[in-house]
Amino acid sequence: MIHLEWYRTFKTVYELGNLTKASEELFSSQPGVSLHISSLESYIGYKLFERTSRKMIPTERAIILYDYIIDAIKRLEKAEQHFKKTGIKDRITVSIGMCSEVFQTFFEPHIGEFDFDIIAHFGEYPQLLKELNEGILDIVITPEKIENPYLEYTSFFKQKILLVAGSKTDTKNIESLIDTKNWKELEEELKTQIWYSSSNVMGFLKRFWAHNFNKKRYNKPNYLVPNMISILRCISHKNGLALIPSFLCKNQLATGGIKILWEGNKEVEDIFYYAIKKQTKLATEVLQIKTMLAKEINRIN
Repeated sequence: MIHLEWYRTFKTVYELGNLTKASEELFSSQPGVSLHISSLESYIGYKLFERTSRKMIPTERAIILYDYIIDAIKRLEKAEQHFKKTGIKDRITVSIGMCSEVFQTFFEPHIGEFDFDIIAHFGEYPQLLKELNEGILDIVITPEKIENPYLEYTSFFKQKILLVAGSKTDTKNIESLIDTKNWKELEEELKTQIWYSSSNVMGFLKRFWAHNFNKKRYNKPNYLVPNMISILRCISHKNGLALIPSFLCKNQLATGGIKILWEGNKEVEDIFYYAIKKQTKLATEVLQIKTMLAKEINRIN
């Protein structure tokens, strides 16, 4: 069976006319180049070069062979260079699982600054952590932990769950009941309010009512919207209550769109973690993500 490398060696010797120069061009040894030429001659059954002390002089058969293969060899070399360059410039792709609010708050302002590609996945945290374990995701930003010997969790920030109100909400009675620590009447008053929520905040609602009023059942929200940023847009400068993580509140507080009513009699707090597979091959990329998030958290705080 003929080896394509023999043709490349033949082309180089033909063009340079010298074994030493050809071996340097091919990053090979001179005996190796001679072996390729001899093997090719044996395969086709013809002598290709007249050998002198200084030059390799092509025969008529060599001239015909060169003309026949040169276009194909050049195309192969062009393909090799193209894919070699593409390989060097190939950007690593990192798949990250997180909630949409983390992506919109932290990643969107910086998404074009990374020197690797990002695929953002949104979903329930148990499913995201399952996909991390299966190798579908490379990193998950999560307030939940599932014990797994193959996963590593690193805490990086805390969030408080705050009771907030749109700036046009009449909150005088609520604030008075909070000041006097009249929790029973406060519970009843809160039930009369217009509430906004989303599917990924329902856990906050359950914990809020359990922590502050020792109730397993919670007040059903009036409006379920896509996510927490939608909640903030809905109640900003309007009437309504919602439970919102502290890291999302800064902009709306600055514009006066919302106000913080209560941190709770017992604070509802989440710790966010980076979850990665142990011995990840993406340590450099994970470090870039951590550095960016650290800067954003400092800015928000």
